[in-house]
Amino acid sequence: MKALTTRLQFDFGRFASRYLLLAVAGMPLPLLAHEEHAPILEEIVVYGRAEQAIGVAQAASSGMIGYDDIRLPPLLRVGELVEAVPGMVATQHSGSGKANQYFLRGFNLDHGTDFSAHAEGVPLNLRTHGHGQGYLDLNFLIPELVETTTYRKGPYSPLMGDFSSAGSVTFSFYDRLPTGLLSVSTGEHNYVRGLVADSRALTPDTVLTAAIDLTHYDGPWELEEDTRQAKFYAAYNGRVGESQAKFTLQGYDSEWRATDQIPARAVTDGRVGRLGNLDPDLGGDTHRVALTADFDFSAWHVGAYAIDYDFSLISNFTYLLKDPLQGDEFQQRDERRIFGTYVRGEIDRELTGRPLGLRWGLESRFDDIAEIGLYNSIDGQRSTTVREDAVQELSTGAYFEAEWSATSRLRTMLGVRWDQYRWDVDSDQALNSGTGRDNLVSPKLAMAYRLSDHFEVYANYGRGMHSNDVRGATISVDPVSGDPVEPVDVLVETEGSEVGLRLEWGKRANAALVYFWLDLDSELVFVGDGGSTEEAGASRREGLELSGFLQLNDWLALNASYTRTNASLRIQPGLWDRIPGAIEDNASLGLNAAWGNGFSASIRARYLGEAPLTEAGSPYADASTLVNGSLIWQRGKFEWRLDVFNLLDSKDHDIAYFYASRLPGEPTEGVEDVHFHPLEPRTVRGSLKWSW
Repeated sequence: MKALTTRLQFDFGRFASRYLLLAVAGMPLPLLAHEEHAPILEEIVVYGRAEQAIGVAQAASSGMIGYDDIRLPPLLRVGELVEAVPGMVATQHSGSGKANQYFLRGFNLDHGTDFSAHAEGVPLNLRTHGHGQGYLDLNFLIPELVETTTYRKGPYSPLMGDFSSAGSVTFSFYDRLPTGLLSVSTGEHNYVRGLVADSRALTPDTVLTAAIDLTHYDGPWELEEDTRQAKFYAAYNGRVGESQAKFTLQGYDSEWRATDQIPARAVTDGRVGRLGNLDPDLGGDTHRVALTADFDFSAWHVGAYAIDYDFSLISNFTYLLKDPLQGDEFQQRDERRIFGTYVRGEIDRELTGRPLGLRWGLESRFDDIAEIGLYNSIDGQRSTTVREDAVQELSTGAYFEAEWSATSRLRTMLGVRWDQYRWDVDSDQALNSGTGRDNLVSPKLAMAYRLSDHFEVYANYGRGMHSNDVRGATISVDPVSGDPVEPVDVLVETEGSEVGLRLEWGKRANAALVYFWLDLDSELVFVGDGGSTEEAGASRREGLELSGFLQLNDWLALNASYTRTNASLRIQPGLWDRIPGAIEDNASLGLNAAWGNGFSASIRARYLGEAPLTEAGSPYADASTLVNGSLIWQRGKFEWRLDVFNLLDSKDHDIAYFYASRLPGEPTEGVEDVHFHPLEPRTVRGSLKWSW
């Protein structure tokens, strides 16, 4: 196991030269081949959004996104892959190497709590994480390898467990790439990216796929970000006995410097510019290597995965508030290995002569966290330890689902999910060590009734859950003050429902209208920035969603979404407050054009509405509007692409918070203020791709 998970030391130059050489010399790429009279390829765009879901989907809020849905719109950051999900928004308040900040259905999801992601059956959220519970870093993904993204919202599917109450996505990679490709991109702020990827069939049933992806980016900030990311992917897909097997090896390494959110008053009085910083030591590095195996026996799947993960981050949000002499800079650390297995099955039967589909699954995951720590730091170097732990966390889940077509128009789904968590916390303070276990049973129910060939209505109900950091379940004393602390439950129950209507007109048009509500028993979370728990209380969110797709003509397609949410925090029976950071409404509009002569284009506008920054509601975070666009020309095997981000050069905030911080010369208690991270200014990037 030690050999399997040895840490890959990161040296960008050595990594680049070694793996690009491997790509050229070892991968089955026809890089030196020359083909005369390369034909002009007529582009055919197939949108996953156009797939018909009536008679198949269990909810109006679920769907599938195909590669062409994400290929045409430009991506400033890899995490924006999730923005293809209607109503989903990904922002950033720190460096490019850090996980995005996500918003959906009135949730400020932080870095992943209550929104889960899977890739090829492997869960991506990290529980009991050094920075935040459910930490979801998608930077390791290579977008060109993603074939489809399946999304669900609400806690209605028994397939989805932890962190899935607001929604979930599942990324599926190509078993065989449509073409091999070599791509080079460059742009403002020292952006450079190189990608080489190909698939090669060894036999009719065996395919090898490999990819190398290297990126450097300084960003528009006064402090150069110097983000360096290196990724590799290798997959074998072939027959093993009676199964179709897929083995994958993925690697990711990144380091960056960060410009975090800054107080508005510092910009107003001229102490720092909008793109400036107040601490040049901030930044981090992260590393991930994953080995997976999946065996498809047609009626059932079995798989396993092993992940080696390392994370380090230096932050400073309050500057001189806690320590007027040395400052409030701190470091977070997370080093772990993850092992998991799963078995999933599906059986088709009949009940009273009508189709009955039975689905079931078992899954297990073990997180062996060798070090999870919070440290004070000075000039980027650790000074003292706030808290340091070793944690072992084991989860087991099982689900069963029965979907029955009671009539030619009515479908019903009844499901149940069971989750059990066990943990062992070994803390540097003995009083905060301990073991425990928790269980939760979550029933699910769905009904779909087809009114006509073009209309279907849905009703969904389900209980779900999110897990809390298990250190919050064993804590007895605050690691800083020494005051007694009440432990919290690890598994927090959620309950939600929705009713929806889906309209489809062939593959040219579809729309969905949904009313939803979701209750959380508690939004208690473990605060990695403080090493203790923070009480938030029970909450409710309810709202309306509207999404649609329209193929206007043979070359132009439109997609749009709008969400309106009311979010409330219950502070005592009958008394409710606002939820800080809960976006009240957001909208998106995308236009994709493919003219058939080699030219295509995309433009996408995203609106993120106002949000209260305190329980009292005031102040509010201002709304923001962001427009991105791309122009693509394909001729033969070559493709030229121009991407423009923040086309209107908006000066809006990407994200904002309200809290107290202290700058030099300010009162000891600090000053409460809006702290913001701006949208990146207008940025232009270009790329050249060769396909074969």
